[in-house]
Amino acid sequence: MRKPSLFSVVIGTGFGSGFSPVAPGTMGALLATLVWFGLSYLVSDICLLWLTVVLILAFTPAGIWAADSLEAYWGKDPSRVVVDEMIGVWIPLLAAPAGHVWYALGAFVLFRLFDIFKPLGIRRMERFPGGVGVMADDILAGVYAFIVLIAARWLIG
Repeated sequence: MRKPSLFSVVIGTGFGSGFSPVAPGTMGALLATLVWFGLSYLVSDICLLWLTVVLILAFTPAGIWAADSLEAYWGKDPSRVVVDEMIGVWIPLLAAPAGHVWYALGAFVLFRLFDIFKPLGIRRMERFPGGVGVMADDILAGVYAFIVLIAARWLIG
């Protein structure tokens, strides 16, 4: 079997964060949150929103491809593949005000809770084959976290 390409490893492991010996999924989500938070100080609010959308739209197909490629080498849904966690946390960050540390932390925590406990059909998404199954559960967990964060912002005012 041929080794996976360096590009698929870089994308799939979330720029290497998936190689963390402790909680690789959390490390991938944390890296994505820190990238978003850093961008929030470099660009305008509307630019951050669009950049986050672009990150989600670009990394979703790249993540599916990378996960497919890496599953062939590392096995089904390998823990080192964390690009799905990165996309999953960027989704609720769409609801966070730029640079707001508490909302960013809320997006991170909500996403990780939905991702870990997998309620409301999230676990069912893992049944899809290959990279789609790797990505789908985290995308749905991100959507649920987004809904909760938007509701919290609406209630807080």
